[in-house]
Amino acid sequence: QVQLVESGGGLVQPGGSLRLSCVVSGIPFNIYAMSWYRQAPGKQREWVARISPGGGSVDYADSVQGRFTISRINAKNTAYLQMNSLKLEDTGVYYCNSEHFGLSYWGQGTQVTVSS
Repeated sequence: QVQLVESGGGLVQPGGSLRLSCVVSGIPFNIYAMSWYRQAPGKQREWVARISPGGGSVDYADSVQGRFTISRINAKNTAYLQMNSLKLEDTGVYYCNSEHFGLSYWGQGTQVTVSS
């Protein structure tokens, strides 16, 4: 059974930081690209960041470039999203995704709320 379990969400003030984690089981983690998506209330889910299976290639949405950092530790079957300089508009449910040649798995999401 494939499981992706996100954690690390919470309430933070603007300008603050959070680190999200995604622990993956049931698949060979080191051959799957990992991505983070988010969904704000009333909006469609949007892509945030992606990291290649080996970790050598990363990409970010323009809205988070320079503020967020995606990383992974394959020995721990875990992906991370370090979020700095958080803004009100970063509020939403954050989901991790594993993808390998059309096979795609999702976590249940973790809530991030940026509010003063």
